[in-house]
Amino acid sequence: QVQLVESGGGLVQAGGSLRLSCTASGRTFSDNGMGWFRQVPGKERTFVACINWRGGIPYYADSVKGRFTISSDNAKNTVYLQMNSLKPEDTAVYYCAARKTPFCSVAYIDTILYTSWGQGTQVTVSS
Repeated sequence: QVQLVESGGGLVQAGGSLRLSCTASGRTFSDNGMGWFRQVPGKERTFVACINWRGGIPYYADSVKGRFTISSDNAKNTVYLQMNSLKPEDTAVYYCAARKTPFCSVAYIDTILYTSWGQGTQVTVSS
């Protein structure tokens, strides 16, 4: 089982930036797929971005493409989500998730495919 801990959330003005971190411990595998999701109260958790622990081509939701960047540091067992040009509609609790298969594409955006989750970190963007 992989344990995930997110950090880096906070309050930022529209147009600003934040970087989220997700550190993994336990049984981590270099072939795991990693994803970021977000959720607002009363709505379903939605996909933001994914990547393979070994890097490779990431995949993004249309709503964040060009503004967010996902990356990984294998030596630190950490996945990052750099968020630029933030908008009020980006306000949500952001979750890190891990999957036992390494692939990253539109086929891997469903939450049911991910077996380990972090506790979430709040991101609030003020207008």
